[in-house]
Parts: sequence; structure tokens; C-alpha cells
Amino acid sequence: MANLYVQAVPPTDLNRNTEWFMYPGVWTTYILILFFAWLVVLSVTGCSPGMAWTTVNLCHALITYHFFHWKKGTPFADDQGIYNRLTWWEQIDSGKQLTRNRKFLTVVPVVLYLIASHTTDYQNPMLFLNTLAVFVLVIAKFPHMHKVRIFGINAEE
Repeated sequence: MANLYVQAVPPTDLNRNTEWFMYPGVWTTYILILFFAWLVVLSVTGCSPGMAWTTVNLCHALITYHFFHWKKGTPFADDQGIYNRLTWWEQIDSGKQLTRNRKFLTVVPVVLYLIASHTTDYQNPMLFLNTLAVFVLVIAKFPHMHKVRIFGINAEE
């Protein structure tokens, strides 16, 4: 007898906190925000292009570290707290490692580092600050660091 029921695949769990990063044009918008931030820093402060890139790189590092790797949970109550112990980075792509989104978000700080370091002619203290920023961000994005809390910092109570 024929199968009377349709075999449906259950829907994937969509996390509203991270699903926006799957939309078309998000990567382009991200890059444009960084470029316009550089233009704003350059025009407002009147500093050299290298110092403006260093400022953008350091601000980007602080902001993304805080929101991607430090804050936990979601701003939405309808997820019933299942993401309360996970950072945004741990939630993205349902925790799957080495996806296109994760690779993109790993390459961005490296490219910013290269631009900022090159435009400041690899001079200290800018080189040290840029290196420290990229080191912290890239290490935090390693697959082996998934759900790892170094020295228990930012661990659950």
C-alpha cells in the first residue's frame, strides 16, 4: 500500500539573534561600515590615514570582542533561555565550525590589521596595538576555543 504520509524534514532551529547574518548583502554592508568609519575618523580627527585605520581597527576589535565573544544569550525571550550560556560567536551557524560566515568574520580583523599596520609603516606603538587586537580576536575565533572560558573568565556562575 502506498505511503499516505509525507515525510517532512523538521525545520532547523532558527536563532533570531544570528539569522540576520545570513541575509544577502550583510558582508558588503559590514565592509562599507568599516570603510565609512575610517572616513569619519579621518575627517573628524584630521589624523593620518594610518592612524585612522589603527583607530578603526582598535574600535572594531573592542566592539566585536564585546558583542561576539563576551556577551551571552539573546535579547529575545521566545528562545526560552536555550542560548543563555552561549556567546554570539558560539550561536552563529548553530555552532558549526569553519562555515563561510565564520571564515569571513575571521578574515576581516586580519585584513584590517594588515591595512592598519601597512599604512602606519609598521611603527610602534601602532604595530603593537594592532597586533594585540588581531591576536585576541583571531584566537577567540579558533574552533578549539568553542565554549572555552580561559581561567574561568566569563564562565557561568
